[in-house]
Amino acid sequence: MKKYVCSICGYIYDESSGYPEGDISPGTVWADVPSSFVCPLCGASKSEFEEQDSPQTASASESSNLPDDISYSAAQLSAIFSNLAKGSEKQYKPEMSALYTELANYYNLKSEKVNNPDFLSLRNLLQTDISSHFALANEVARKNHDRGALRALKWVEAVSRMISSHLKKAESGSADFLKETNVYVCDICGFIYVGDEKPEICPVCKVPGFKMTQVRRSA
Repeated sequence: MKKYVCSICGYIYDESSGYPEGDISPGTVWADVPSSFVCPLCGASKSEFEEQDSPQTASASESSNLPDDISYSAAQLSAIFSNLAKGSEKQYKPEMSALYTELANYYNLKSEKVNNPDFLSLRNLLQTDISSHFALANEVARKNHDRGALRALKWVEAVSRMISSHLKKAESGSADFLKETNVYVCDICGFIYVGDEKPEICPVCKVPGFKMTQVRRSA
């Protein structure tokens, strides 16, 4: 029998074991698992699972080279500097973190606010990252023996897959999945969790649940 892995947090569904806690008896093949099934750890939908040992979508050697000229919007620069600030904080470099935070705030003020988000365009951008860009970034990190970058890339890819899943639901008009529930974001890796109570640990980066902040809805 086969096994299927959650691409977000790594939870494994084993057909031979099933998931008795969710009324899925042992021996239930993946095709017979209800479409409403979600990952018991992170809440990812069934579509986010992949057959174990299945071929990867794109190898690093097949990826295109880095572009010679990369330009970023103010919003993208704000996000980049914000992440650098968090990384510096974790490395106990408060002065560097403060400088990156200042830059992040500056570019955030310069960025244009999106009132009518195009979910399809956002999901297409994420899919490009998932299908090719992460493979290239991982190749560069491996060549430079950068374990920190490899770990961060693993987190970001998992978070990107979950955000893509949420956008797919929003795009299809299934925004009701956000009603009568809470939304939490991990302060460390950016993982988004939808549920009444936040998990005890982040399913992606494994930090304690108190590192996950509830997103408050505007009035």
